[in-house]
Amino acid sequence: MFVKQLLTVVLVSQFLKSSSQSFNFTYNGFRRPLNDIYLQGIATVTPIGLLELTDTTVQQTGQAFYARSIRFKDSPNGTVSSFSTTFVFAIGTQIPPPPLSGHGLAFVVAPYFGIQSGTPSQYLGLFNVTSNGNDTNHVFAVEFDTIQSAEFDDPDDNHVGIDINSLISINSSSAGYWNETNQFNNLSLISGAPMQVWVDYDGLTHKIDVTMAPFNESKPSRPLVSAVRDLSSVIQQEMFVGFSSATGSSLSEHYVLGWSFGMKGKAPPLALSKLPNLPIDFNYSGLPVGAVALITIISSVSFFIILLIIFLVRFIVRRRRKFAEELEDWETQFAKTRMKFKDLYYATKGFKKKGLLGSGGFGSVYKGVMPKTKKNIAVKRVSNESRQGLKEFVSEIVSIGRMSHRNLVPLLGYCRRKDELYLVYDYMPNGSLDKYLYNNPEVTLNWRQRFKVIKGIASALFFIHEDWEQVVIHRDVKASNVLLDAEHNGRLGDFGLARLCGHGSDPLTTHVAGTWGYLAPDHIRTGKATTATDVFAFGVLLLEVACGRRPIEIQNERSERVLLVDLVFGFWNEGNILDAKDPNLGTEYDQREVEMVLKLGLLCSHSDPLARPTMRQVLNYLNGDALFPDLSPLDLRGNGVMMLGIHHRVGEPVMSNGGSSMVDSVLSGGR
Repeated sequence: MFVKQLLTVVLVSQFLKSSSQSFNFTYNGFRRPLNDIYLQGIATVTPIGLLELTDTTVQQTGQAFYARSIRFKDSPNGTVSSFSTTFVFAIGTQIPPPPLSGHGLAFVVAPYFGIQSGTPSQYLGLFNVTSNGNDTNHVFAVEFDTIQSAEFDDPDDNHVGIDINSLISINSSSAGYWNETNQFNNLSLISGAPMQVWVDYDGLTHKIDVTMAPFNESKPSRPLVSAVRDLSSVIQQEMFVGFSSATGSSLSEHYVLGWSFGMKGKAPPLALSKLPNLPIDFNYSGLPVGAVALITIISSVSFFIILLIIFLVRFIVRRRRKFAEELEDWETQFAKTRMKFKDLYYATKGFKKKGLLGSGGFGSVYKGVMPKTKKNIAVKRVSNESRQGLKEFVSEIVSIGRMSHRNLVPLLGYCRRKDELYLVYDYMPNGSLDKYLYNNPEVTLNWRQRFKVIKGIASALFFIHEDWEQVVIHRDVKASNVLLDAEHNGRLGDFGLARLCGHGSDPLTTHVAGTWGYLAPDHIRTGKATTATDVFAFGVLLLEVACGRRPIEIQNERSERVLLVDLVFGFWNEGNILDAKDPNLGTEYDQREVEMVLKLGLLCSHSDPLARPTMRQVLNYLNGDALFPDLSPLDLRGNGVMMLGIHHRVGEPVMSNGGSSMVDSVLSGGR
């Protein structure tokens, strides 16, 4: 037993020792056969020992990787250990002066020995138009680029950049080096001259250094490009190292003369005297007439391509102006919530009618898909002709957006541009509740689904009225603002009219806002929205859900407006309130629940705000935690007459016998 335990300890210690050992290799030239180098694309090894990544073939890629994986981490979730590499490369062009090369090469750390999906030209064989910028690439690279690509924000056409999963460098600089007197000296990447490069990563400080120098000169003490970035989320435990290069429409060649690499230590120095020489005709010189003619043609094509690039750059600049936004000082505090107009524009495909989900008096709503996250969103586009109070409005919207409840539609953010305001919500796949209720809909909800929606909205209103840090008055509770998620759960949305106030304080709003049919009489008289006016609108919503009717309907040949509240009260007064239920409910429903919902709807929509229950009481009734009172029509009618008497005394109009006024209908109540 002791021997077995001792053997286990020895094996574990040997494993820990091997995992902490350093690793390195050196190639002073590349001699055949190369069993440890994997070539892909047009890459090859010349007879004299040059690693030729690309030749003068246009629009091609060439890659060379060390064929064995290298352990960069001691454990899969550990941190990346220090590593270092040094190599000598040269890029030449056969275009007459002024020289033009396409494109460049890169040192790469990748999950595979060869990147199959990389494309030529500006992508250097590393990425393509869809993979560039994806965090799933797990690619670290140092690029030596000879073309300026506006797509990647390149500083010039002769630069060195540190790349992580994208050709948009995290830091870059024009090619060159710092001498001993701290003076910067330029290096031309396409000069055809061999150049030395050192790439160092410190696993403790996470510092990345890239240093350059002319051939045969010692390593400068000051790096050319540096960045501090923990590569642990980029580099996996086992990775491959190598080079990738690409050509464009110009004739160019990319060579690596020597290469060394070191893991958990410095890369071994190269023996520069042992490196192979470059070809004599590496640069443009003394070419045959036919070759010159061919080069001239290619130069003309290249010039046309340059003009095309200039046109594309101008096009991009114009599009940037199109999506330009003004960010005022007061908006800096909302930076995390503000979204880019360009993202919303592309998400909704330019706010085209095809993606229109609905529209109303306060704006239009469009479906969209965020370009990067592929998240489905709903964007409400609100015209903001008046800038008065915009800061306060945005502040309240952002504050309300911090609410989190399972029966609220999450507000993801906002965007402001010119005279328009955009509110961005989670997209609800089953749309709004109203489309399941009116005019014999193709798809309707059974009573169990409707009752679940009712309880969900009641829970949401209780939360914003009493359970959140501030009192939120929604001011626009209605069926079209109740959205259904994938499981047909009811979610209250559209807080564009909502207002905040502290617990125990009165709201300052004195402006009537909302939708006819849902407006409480006290709201219309005073202009003041309260939690009780939300309860009134919720009462109307209860009747809608149970009856399948709109809050205000046009009936008979005289086109008289009839309130749903009055209609249901009439059925109750005649002793047959269940006759008001939606005929689309069928026969499978709980009669007691339907009757309670109808009576609760009438109680919530009482003309006297003091007679309405709170949302806490409503929720208790719906959940069965409290017994609903045994009410009769007389219990509601008497108080209603009293309210109508007050209404007359203040001199406001009431409904005439003809019933032609919508305001009169809202104020009548009949109770």
